[in-house]
This record gives sequence, C-alpha cells and structure tokens, in this order.
Amino acid sequence: MAPKNDDSKLLRAVRQMRRIRAFYTLGVLLWAATAAWGGWQNPGSRQMWVPVLMLVVFAGLLSATTLWLRQHRSEDADRPAHHAAPRRPAVRRHAST
Repeated sequence: MAPKNDDSKLLRAVRQMRRIRAFYTLGVLLWAATAAWGGWQNPGSRQMWVPVLMLVVFAGLLSATTLWLRQHRSEDADRPAHHAAPRRPAVRRHAST
C-alpha cells in the first residue's frame, strides 16, 4: 500500500494537470486562430510560421497532459472512492415528552 503522502501528492498533481489542460486548450485555440489569420494576411511569411510553431508546441503539451491524465484516471478507477467522514459528530436527539 502506498503511503498517504504519495496519494495526496498524486491527487494534487491530477488537479493541477486538469487546470493546466484548460490553459493549453485555450492556447491551442488562440494560436490556431492567429496562425489562420497570419496565413490569410501574409501567406508563407514569418508572421504565419511563428504562430504555427507555437500551435505545434501547445498541441504537444495538450496531448501529453491528456495522455497523462487518461493514464492516471484508469489506475484510479480500480480503487474505491474515498469519502471523508463528517466534520461534526452526529448529535443524538431525544424525543420530548
């Protein structure tokens, strides 16, 4: 069984990777639009190739992040979900007579 510290680090890493995946998706969309605009305005120029290069970089990062998350999701699917105990103890109420 893995130490508790490793599980918490993995959960934090998964949470962070989900956040950064949204950033990479936004980057891919932005650089794709910029590359399309640059290709429309100046086909074959540096103003077109720089966004294409950035699009390739962000697409690679997005792909790596997605594959990493998919790999860790399949590993975690075998384990049962952990639900935290309630913060307050249950209060016993007596019926009033």
